[in-house]
Parts: sequence; C-alpha cells; structure tokens
Amino acid sequence: MSVSLATGLYGISLGALAVVAGLSVPQAMVLSLLMFSGGSQFALVGIVGAGGTALSAVATAGLLGVRNAFYGVQLSPLLAVRSWRRVLAAHLTIDESTAVATVQPTVRAARVGFWCTGVGVFVLWNLFVLLGALAGNALGDPKKYGLDAAASAAFLALLWPRLVTPVTRWVAASAVVVAVVLVPVVPSGVPVLAAAVVAVAVGWFRGDRTGRRVPGAAR
Repeated sequence: MSVSLATGLYGISLGALAVVAGLSVPQAMVLSLLMFSGGSQFALVGIVGAGGTALSAVATAGLLGVRNAFYGVQLSPLLAVRSWRRVLAAHLTIDESTAVATVQPTVRAARVGFWCTGVGVFVLWNLFVLLGALAGNALGDPKKYGLDAAASAAFLALLWPRLVTPVTRWVAASAVVVAVVLVPVVPSGVPVLAAAVVAVAVGWFRGDRTGRRVPGAAR
C-alpha cells in the first residue's frame, strides 16, 4: 500500500501536465483509465505538449508500453489467472505491481502483492490524476515544482532496493549509459527498450555459461 500511495501521489503531475499540454479534464481521465501505464502516459502528454503529431505521440507511448508485455511473460505463470481475470491482470501489469510481486518469497504472497499493488495504484493514480487535472491551470507550469521528475524518482525508488549484487549494479549502470547515449539520436521510447536489452543479454549470457538462471540478472 505504501507503493500504491507513493505512485498515486505523482499522478498529480500527470494530470497537471496533461491540462497544460492542452487536454481537457475528461480527456486526461480517459487517457489515465485506459492507458494505465505511467511512462506511456507521460510520453504521450509530453509530445502533445511539445506540439508533436498524434501519430508520434501514440507510437512513442506504444514503444514504452512494450515493457509491460515482458512483465506479462514473467507474471503469467505466477498468477495463473483465467477468463476475465486475465484481462484485468493484464491491465494491472505495471512496473509497481510487477516489482512487488516478483520479490515475494511465496506464490501466494506474490499474488497478494500483485493484486493489492495493482488495484491500489489504479485507484489512487486515477484519483490524483483527476486532482492534478482540476488544479492544472491554477498550478501553472508543473516543471517549476519539479513534478515532471516525479515519475523518474518513483522508478528509481523501485529499482534501488534490487541492486544488491555486483551483477545487478553493473547491469543497471550499463543500461544507464546505453539510454543516455541513445536519447539524443533515437525516438522517445527506444532508449528504454535498448536499456532493457542490456539486462536480457547479460542474463542470457550468464545463464548460458553457468547453465542456470541468475536471480535478478535479467529483470
């Protein structure tokens, strides 16, 4: 629940940024409810606010959303959901619910962690997006409050406790270098995917050499 609250709070920044970018309050809420992936939402709003085309905004948001599909591959056998619950689980598969679920010691705890985090973030995120959208015009430029950096800070807070071995720290540092190098030269969203490839490559290489999976190496 602490993760849900912390994540929900920076939904204020998305709501405020969306309104400043030209979206109406209803548009901001539909975006938040249906595209329930903070990174994709921030990317779409940022491109719209910068005067980008709808096509580029949707394409960038889609690229960033690809990471959730990789989460689904890991979570699907763990959650073992069927029917309409599978659709709901897919919608709630985000950074936070995945992070909480995958560090639990038992399958039962992982499932409880996933659903509590996913539902908690969904409710609080959308509530605070609404508050941010309603207050957007009164707040002015959200960047002057540092709200544009809130999402990155939250992602870092989720990642930091997982950097417990030399391998994970090396992978994280290498991914940062790849992303920083690519940001000026490729479309938005691509650096995120390229950084993820670093982790996949290291996990595959080490697993191939040792014949076993290295915990945390490919996450």
